[in-house]
Formats: sequence, structure tokens, C-alpha cells
Amino acid sequence: MAAIKEWNEDDRPREKLILKGTEALSNSELLAILINNGTKDKSAVELAKELLQKNNNDLIKLSKLTVKEILQLKIKGLGVAKAVTIVAALELGIRRDSTEKSKLTIKSSTDIAAFLKAKFQYHPIEVFVVVYLNNSHKILHHEIISEGGITSTIVDPRVIIKNTLSHGAVSIVLCHNHPSGSLIPSNADKQITQKVKQAANLLDINLLDHIIVSEEGYYSFADNGLL
Repeated sequence: MAAIKEWNEDDRPREKLILKGTEALSNSELLAILINNGTKDKSAVELAKELLQKNNNDLIKLSKLTVKEILQLKIKGLGVAKAVTIVAALELGIRRDSTEKSKLTIKSSTDIAAFLKAKFQYHPIEVFVVVYLNNSHKILHHEIISEGGITSTIVDPRVIIKNTLSHGAVSIVLCHNHPSGSLIPSNADKQITQKVKQAANLLDINLLDHIIVSEEGYYSFADNGLL
């Protein structure tokens, strides 16, 4: 077999992965495999490096981009098809992480926060999420109840209670993300928590926690005495 340096430049990351495994590749080389081929002026690896540079070499920042936003970077050689491939691959990574953590039995705020951070910390707008649990504190289902602008979202406690009953859950955990990175709960956060708690108590549904997640970490209402 020919040495890697003898292969076409666009083929080298693929062959390197086959011979040495994924850990041997840089971020740009892994992206180059998704990009597949370059242009007459730039290799796939060079296109990948340019894409990373335009995102401060930050994979988390890159994972937040939509297809439209990647195209707006105006990188010659990165069209719709390649942008779609990149967005899909990064989303699979996020889903894999959250799927692994969803198998946990929730024993603490750390457990549920790990699941919620994996799933929702990268959302560019604020979303409000409810996680439904059974008697053993295993996750039955989770869903986005509402989406808001960059700073807020609207939540209806009646919808949460109705969905809790329909999923056959006995406990719930509330969650929302803060795209700004801040982990400080607002007065509105505290008010909606108490409204949901009061509604849940009427039907013997346990509100275990309200978790705020961001790239900076997480904040637990239960751990901080706000429940």
C-alpha cells in the first residue's frame, strides 16, 4: 500500500482514519472527511481549517450553526450539500451524547444536568424543557414545551401537567437554557417554578428540580433551596 503522503490530499484524512483510528485525526481532518473534496485552489483540509478559523476554532460554536449560517460565512467550496452534511454530523454527536446520558437513573442534580446539558446547552434561543420520570427516576420522555427569543420563553403550567399525566410520569424536572451563558435565575424563572410546583402538588406529581443550563455549567433550584 502506498504511503499516506502519496495519496491525493483530499483522500489522506480518510486513509489516515482507516490506518490509525479517529483519535489520530485533528478536528480539521475530521471535518475534511465530511467536506469530502476541495476546490481547484484548496483541499478539503484547507476548507475545514478555514471553517474552523471563522468559528474561532471552537467546535461548540460550530455546532450551533445552521446550514444558512454556514453558507453566510462565504467559504468558496462549501455549498449547501456540504453544509448539510456538517450540520447533520454535529447533531448526531449531540444526540449520541444525550442518548447515553438518558439511560441513567436520576439520583442527583448532577445526573439530570449532564443529560440536559448534552441536549440543550447549545441552543441559540431559550427553550423550556420538561423531563418526565417514573417511580424509579428513570427518564420516560423529554420535550420542549416552548421556545422564546434570545432572552425569554413562555410557559403554561397546564400544558406541563397535562403532558405529565399523558406520559404516565410521577415526577418531573423542569429545565431551560440561558444562551447568554449566565446561570443566575431571574424572577420570572422563580415565579414559573412555583406555579408549576403548586399545580403539580394538586395531583401528587413531584417537581424534583428546575435546572438552568448553559455552556458555563448548570444551576439547580433544588440544590440552592428554591424548591
